[in-house]
Amino acid sequence: MANKHKIINDPVFGFIRIPNELIFDVLQHPYMQRLNRIRQLGMSYYVYPGAHHNRFLHSLGAMHLMDEALNCLAQKNIPITEEEKLAAMLGILMHDIGHGPFSHVMEHTLVEGVTHEDISLMMMQQINQEMNGRLDLAIRIFKGDYHKPYLHQLISSQLDVDRLDYLCRDSFFCGVTEGSVASARLLKMMHVAQDGNLVIEAKGIYSVEKFLIARRLMYWQVYLHKTSVAAEQMLLKILHRAKHLASRGEELFCSPSLHYFLYNHITVDSFHSAEALQHYARLDDSDVLSAIKVWMTHEDKVLSTLCKGLINRVLFKTRVLQEPLTDEEKQKLNKTYSEALAIPPHEAQYFYEEHISTSKTYSNHGTKIGILFNDGSIRDIAEASEILDMKTLTQKPEKRYLLTFPLG
Repeated sequence: MANKHKIINDPVFGFIRIPNELIFDVLQHPYMQRLNRIRQLGMSYYVYPGAHHNRFLHSLGAMHLMDEALNCLAQKNIPITEEEKLAAMLGILMHDIGHGPFSHVMEHTLVEGVTHEDISLMMMQQINQEMNGRLDLAIRIFKGDYHKPYLHQLISSQLDVDRLDYLCRDSFFCGVTEGSVASARLLKMMHVAQDGNLVIEAKGIYSVEKFLIARRLMYWQVYLHKTSVAAEQMLLKILHRAKHLASRGEELFCSPSLHYFLYNHITVDSFHSAEALQHYARLDDSDVLSAIKVWMTHEDKVLSTLCKGLINRVLFKTRVLQEPLTDEEKQKLNKTYSEALAIPPHEAQYFYEEHISTSKTYSNHGTKIGILFNDGSIRDIAEASEILDMKTLTQKPEKRYLLTFPLG
């Protein structure tokens, strides 16, 4: 019998144990292995060439941090059974299983009204069925249906192991030191309040403050970097154009699974059929990139021009806008691209985009980050912090860009 108790060498956290045969079996499932072929940061490698790490590695790292977090809580006499620990580790391991190629691009182009969270749950339920219900508790914790809320909060909250891993991992691979957080200390400072919610001990408040600052910096420096935004918007334009051509009956080169999503109207109801989920589970970054490389020579001027630009890194130029574009400015852009590329004016819209980037570092609604003081009182970090301007962190700043395809 094969040894399923493996050790994986992770460049961020060192050796990660696979301590359980069920975890190994889930890791080996095709749905999980697909994450090896999906980049964690989508198009960010156009800015940070090292950002080629994948969602599989992130999932492993998050599972490792869940293991560490639960060990720390157990040392503080928080009652956690082995079954609960295994289920929580499985829940975080599979939390991103429904992500499509290039992050959220699929959700905005080829499927309608379906989020990656919806698809993650569908995939988890499918694996659970194949494994005879052994993931029942993991799914309950993932959905927040279990009576110990802190287990779900470790998977999804404003300070969870998902965020701890991706901040550490993304900053490491991008070489952006501002995103580095004291993950080990934050795990040590975690506790559980009497109502079952996750809290941070008061002596860890400075680590929480650094975590929030790092998150804010990483969003504007990496995740919403103007060049990453430009590349992603070009990819969206390409897929929208391909979808438009497919709706006209034009045959485009693509893999069978990409063909399925280009030539069918896919909604949340469609995923209740086994066919849609099977095709989705076969999609990864290579399907999209291989199609775009072939579309570079397509006879459609819009599609081929955008594809050549993306492949050869001739990306949208970005300019900050203080006000929305006027109708007159849009008409001028339409005329410019129509004449320069010899295309109809209504097709010029593929070559520019008015885009708003926005990010909120901390939400003062819903589940908050609670700070546990020695007298047993719990205060929201927004009230407890003495150095952070929480008004700034709870605001949702916007940057309005005009993205334009370079001519000449």
